Amino acid sequence: MAGAVVSDRIWTVPNLLSMLRLLGVPLFLWLVLGPEEDWWALLVLAFAGLSDWLDGKIARAWNQASRLGQILDPAADRLYIFAALLGLVVRGIVPWWLMAILVLRDVLILGALPLLRYFGYGPLPVNFAGKAATLCLLYSFPLLFVAEYASIVADVARIIGWAFALWGTALYWWAGSLYAVQGLRLIDQTRRAERADSAGADTGARDSDDGRGPFAGRHDPTTTASVDGKPGAAPRGSDRPGHEKQGDTGS
Repeated sequence: MAGAVVSDRIWTVPNLLSMLRLLGVPLFLWLVLGPEEDWWALLVLAFAGLSDWLDGKIARAWNQASRLGQILDPAADRLYIFAALLGLVVRGIVPWWLMAILVLRDVLILGALPLLRYFGYGPLPVNFAGKAATLCLLYSFPLLFVAEYASIVADVARIIGWAFALWGTALYWWAGSLYAVQGLRLIDQTRRAERADSAGADTGARDSDDGRGPFAGRHDPTTTASVDGKPGAAPRGSDRPGHEKQGDTGS
């Protein structure tokens, strides 16, 4: 959504679609784990995928991009992925390690948020790889549910579903690595800016203390010196011209 103005509005059409998508998560889980009404569950998943596409389109077309939407949209996607994986694992359709790999990636991303906030950044915007990974995974789950029914269609659905699942998992981690690189760059930029500001403040403070520059406060050998308030007296000790105080470099 490059170039779009991001507002603080809450009640927008894209946000309402995201909220409806979030409300569908517990309904989907109940349909899968309770009565095992897979076809109704697939309809809920289809609505989630359609609304995910629509809210982005509407936000761009109607200039309704919002900060709340930037949080709700990826949150709904992750919850549907988690809910679908949980249902598939509990039903014994997919192995637990697939869910562990995907959940681990999200745990690492969430664990990095406090570090980003410490340096003044919020959650990173969703990148193209992340969107592609989400779509692949959301395509794979309905196919894997269909694969449980004995038929030729089920056999085809199993092959295509696993292809989407594995490709989506790879993209999911690739997107996570892109988030990590982007976050590290932002943190590095902030540290550089802080060091530059600190160096500038130190230089300004030294210049202010020196007053007339690096040799301010030293006796000018071409002028008459004053010692103990007596004009014309020669400077004594370490204040003689040509004899600098130890450690005084003027910097």
